[in-house]
Amino acid sequence: MSSLKFFKEFKEFAVKGNALDLAIGVIIGAAFGKIVASVVGDLVMPVVGMFLGGVDFSSWYIELPRFYNQPEPILLNLGSFINSVIEFIIIALVIFGIVKAINKLKKKKEEAPAGPSKEEQLLTEIRDLLKNK
Repeated sequence: MSSLKFFKEFKEFAVKGNALDLAIGVIIGAAFGKIVASVVGDLVMPVVGMFLGGVDFSSWYIELPRFYNQPEPILLNLGSFINSVIEFIIIALVIFGIVKAINKLKKKKEEAPAGPSKEEQLLTEIRDLLKNK
């Protein structure tokens, strides 16, 4: 019985809006990350490399000295790191823009003047009736 209760609780948790929203956000975020990686690697970095004299950042690395007769060199991939930093900056700018737009919409919604309350409407009608007498 306890395992049945566990699965029932898990089902309630998994079907809640928050869990589904989070799952959708993660999937969309992963897809967006791939798009940004392509934009950076295929569009931005070649242009940056062109302005820096035809430098290909993907081939930037530092080979560390080999110890104990290592057959494979150990590389510090600076180009990959630079691409990752630029990807992070682009993603951070997009998220900043989205959050800023949402906050602006919320602020406008909060600042929207509410119509007069029923009491104010009634008092206005009474005032107008008294003026007309």
